[in-house]
Amino acid sequence: MSNEILDSLLQEYERKRMKSELDLDNRKNNLYKTIPELQKIDDELNKYSIQSAKDILLNSSNNLNDINTKIENLKKQKKQILSENHIPETYLKPLYECNVCKDTGYITIENNRTEMCNCLKQKLLDISYNKSNMCNLQKENFSTFNENKFSNEVNLAKYKLNISPRTNILNIKEKCIKFIDNFNNPNYKNLLFTGNTGSGKTFMTNCIAKEILNKGYSVLYQTAPVLLETLIDNKFNKYKNSEQDLFYKNILEVDLLIIDDLGTEYINGMKISELFSILNTRLLNLNSKCTKTIISTNLNMNEILSKYEERICSRIGGYYDIYYFFGEDLRFK
Repeated sequence: MSNEILDSLLQEYERKRMKSELDLDNRKNNLYKTIPELQKIDDELNKYSIQSAKDILLNSSNNLNDINTKIENLKKQKKQILSENHIPETYLKPLYECNVCKDTGYITIENNRTEMCNCLKQKLLDISYNKSNMCNLQKENFSTFNENKFSNEVNLAKYKLNISPRTNILNIKEKCIKFIDNFNNPNYKNLLFTGNTGSGKTFMTNCIAKEILNKGYSVLYQTAPVLLETLIDNKFNKYKNSEQDLFYKNILEVDLLIIDDLGTEYINGMKISELFSILNTRLLNLNSKCTKTIISTNLNMNEILSKYEERICSRIGGYYDIYYFFGEDLRFK
């Protein structure tokens, strides 16, 4: 990731933060004109808060209890006035886009260390890697999910299953919601979606991605050909730089990695080795950080077994819940 992109994003964050605080000042001033008593209370709160901070710094506890009591009483008065005027308490707080970092891009963790907030990490991932891969999340999500697009007819001869495509997709949807709800639980397995083109795999993947993003986690979405080609190119590029190293780090550490179109890549021993390294390392990450992976493929399980070596198939078989998508091609509906 170039410093220019990061600097540009941080400037954007600063503009958003300043706008939020300016909007808050305007809301306060308008409210003070309507309810002057609120301004008096806020002025008193500021005065006592400053006095309390001074007493703490000077290790003086003589008036501290009295000051804290006055502060609590003023807060109760303020809350009552807001309630009587049907004004939510959030009205007098900055409306940040990200309440975790308050639109700074960074958060404070243990030992007063700072680290990049997930919201900023995601923006960097979107610019660098996701690009068009996740552009349909506003159109393809659970709110636009339509079960009626799937046939309710059971066709054992055609699909080799004694349930309809509609029942199947509803079962998968239920399991995916449980995956989302338990995303940070290391005991919940990763997901592998298999089925023909147009059977709903990408739509369901986008549904999950949107919900995971809404929870504040980071998501990296790549097709298998691009993912593996980029890794190989970076690994053997003699002009290797920190941005290329960062790509590999992001692949291993992102909260949710989505590998689409597995099986469409040109296979060789080097790519199989890289794929195993990714899958295995992300499983090992469960010990310190819960990283999950979703794989989508048109291959059935027999084809996966024949195309990839045993150690990859054992990881999929042991650590992935496998869901079969079937039915008519939805793209023609």
